Amino acid sequence: MELLKKLCEIHAPSGEEISMKEFILKYVNEKMNGWKSQPVIVADQIQDSLVLVFGKPRLAVFAHMDSIGFTVRYDNKLVRIGSPVIESGFVLTGRDSIGNIECKLKYDEDTKEISVDYDRIIERGTSLVYKSNFREDHEFVLSQYIDNRLGVYNCLKLAETLENGIIAFSCWEEHGSGSVEVLSKLIYEKYKVSQALIADITWVTEGVFHGKGVVISMRDQFIPRQSYIRKIMDIADKAKIKYQLEVEGSGSSDGGYLQRTAFPFDWCFIGAPEDGVHSPNEKVHKGDIESMLDIYKLLFEKL
Repeated sequence: MELLKKLCEIHAPSGEEISMKEFILKYVNEKMNGWKSQPVIVADQIQDSLVLVFGKPRLAVFAHMDSIGFTVRYDNKLVRIGSPVIESGFVLTGRDSIGNIECKLKYDEDTKEISVDYDRIIERGTSLVYKSNFREDHEFVLSQYIDNRLGVYNCLKLAETLENGIIAFSCWEEHGSGSVEVLSKLIYEKYKVSQALIADITWVTEGVFHGKGVVISMRDQFIPRQSYIRKIMDIADKAKIKYQLEVEGSGSSDGGYLQRTAFPFDWCFIGAPEDGVHSPNEKVHKGDIESMLDIYKLLFEKL
């Protein structure tokens, strides 16, 4: 879990994914000579996104690098990045030109105003994120930003044995997207790939549980082509991969952004479930992390 811990500690809210891109690039360059296949690295002219191309790809996986957080406005007031949980007392960290920042979030129930308790005015436009606090035991991992550092972790572990496929690390998923539209054009037009998986984190609900396996989402706010979803289910069934089915009417991911492009991608969201979503205490079962990686390895062989 040391790699996941490092990923969770990186300051990379939406719009500031560059630090995550730099970490991944350094990691890939250090590790890839020991991988089964060495990827072509596509890092230029796609802003802060990153694409790894292995062999002769038939399938791509998208994993967003950004997290939720806050932007400092005026007089230490905050605006949300994405949809973070708001609770007075949460510890936030960041940095402006004056120095490192550690402060406490304040929420006014009457005015609904979000601000921070700090001993000076923080520079406008400074981003703040939940303070790092990575914990684990024999069964669970508990941390800020499991969403979606676990998706990134899954892709980097997948890369160790991947022979044919594309790994696309995207930006802005938590705050309106923008990079999937660019990446889909590159992947479809240059590499002729139109099958995709979305490596992201979903919710523990009344029908999805900790420790019951990775989640295959049949739909959320968006509805992917169901014949593709059932093809994936059939592959998982034959391999006896432990999984759960999700059916939701809200929420979205890079899959929704992909569906709205001009390119005919089939896509399926597959990820581990967590509770404490978008809080400093996101919680995921280690067994679900394992089954997530297992199904990705299988699907890159079979699809």
